[in-house]
Amino acid sequence: MAKILVVDDAEFLRVRISKMLSSEGHEIIEAENGVKAVETYKQARPDVVLMDITMPEMDGLTALREIRSYDSSAKVVMLTALGQESVVLEAIKAGARDFVVKPFEKERVLSAVAKLVG
Repeated sequence: MAKILVVDDAEFLRVRISKMLSSEGHEIIEAENGVKAVETYKQARPDVVLMDITMPEMDGLTALREIRSYDSSAKVVMLTALGQESVVLEAIKAGARDFVVKPFEKERVLSAVAKLVG
């Protein structure tokens, strides 16, 4: 199974996604903001990153760009709230492989991960 980095400033969402993915056999690492996400990515080299866009210290778009400049093959899925379409387009241009809209369905998260590790 895959090593997945889950990045969100909301702990309850990190826990929810982590449980969802670990129940499918994935190894989970967590980070609570973009700064930690970049550091953790460099240390752990996860197979996939699920990352919120809106976070304190460093937002998801900035973290996405930093991770992709460090590793151009990084597989990042952005987590976004409804109504952030322009930000999603920017994320795709910056190298995000997919995006999942919150509130999300378990099946949508699992299919996004499966597409990238499949």
